Amino acid sequence: MKNYFQDLNKAFESRARLGIMSSLMVNDFIDFNALKDLLDLTDGNLAGHTRALEQAGYLRVEKSFIGRKPNTRFAITPEGRAAFEQHLELLEKIIRDI
Repeated sequence: MKNYFQDLNKAFESRARLGIMSSLMVNDFIDFNALKDLLDLTDGNLAGHTRALEQAGYLRVEKSFIGRKPNTRFAITPEGRAAFEQHLELLEKIIRDI
């Protein structure tokens, strides 16, 4: 049992990052404001968490303009999908084996 906890991915331990990755698992893309509203995060909090996930290679950031307004949207990378699926499998094992 103890080994399961050691194998959990630390990148997904926070509620915010778990929510970001969960949202991206079921959406091809999600923009900054929609994700911020969905997870009830501040701009700075969301920016910090998405930056960390981007640096880990788990999500991709795309910046563009819609009219004159900047738009930032996120997509999960294949590495991010694989890492998150592994994290979820470990959580399920923990729940089953308790």
